[in-house]
Amino acid sequence: MPKPLRADAQRNRDKLVEVAAQAFAQDGVDASLEEIAKRAGVGIGTLYRHFPTREHLVEVVYRREVEGLCQAADELARDHPADVALELWMQRFVDYIATKRGLATSLRILLTTNSTLFSDTSGRVSQAMRRLIEAAATSGKIRADVDASDVMHALGGIYSAPNTPDWRERSGRLVKLLMDGLRFGARGAAGLPP
Repeated sequence: MPKPLRADAQRNRDKLVEVAAQAFAQDGVDASLEEIAKRAGVGIGTLYRHFPTREHLVEVVYRREVEGLCQAADELARDHPADVALELWMQRFVDYIATKRGLATSLRILLTTNSTLFSDTSGRVSQAMRRLIEAAATSGKIRADVDASDVMHALGGIYSAPNTPDWRERSGRLVKLLMDGLRFGARGAAGLPP
């Protein structure tokens, strides 16, 4: 078992991962590691001490994104009505997609290695979304005939959209449109008997 990091080292590592996620979402996988280190307030040596290769940093960032998205599903479900939790989670999913798009090249490289990344994360995002959809359908806030895999497929279309300057804005509007369709005809929707 690896020795736990000192508190300052852990803070540096966490900041590097946070800054790297933003950089990869904005600039893609070719984001400058030197710039990531600088924006995190550390030297490049510190970055390489924590992440010996770009792919190692990519893997840690991707795992963090998946974990954050899955945790968000539980937190949103606890704090909001079921349909609102689903919509907020889908908006967060857009951020996840932006980061994943930026990591695409390195993720393909990791796919060809012995990395456990994909076996460890496979299905976790779909399961989180499925829980939110089931809760919203059970509460009558969205249609009861919704198939979670269809919603995931629709959200996957956002990933394929051209990366234009207004991509995030358009993606947010698409999530709202999708939610309008999911709410249409739900038994608990405004004006309909529960």
